Amino acid sequence: MADDRPVTVYPPDEQGGRRVRVDGTILGRAYSVRDIAAFMQEAGLQEFDEMDVVRSGLIEWRGGGPDVWTH
Repeated sequence: MADDRPVTVYPPDEQGGRRVRVDGTILGRAYSVRDIAAFMQEAGLQEFDEMDVVRSGLIEWRGGGPDVWTH
């Protein structure tokens, strides 16, 4: 992961999903912090868990932080 904040979590959509982009590639839509942890694990950070998602400086949260899941 080359960027200082290579993970971008976009604002929630009408269904409460948030697009997740890692290193410029959209990995999918997350509906919870658990989903983002799974994306991080798929991206090579196998030990990443939900608390890591909340605390990580790798993640740029747009439209609200890890506690915002509604539009």
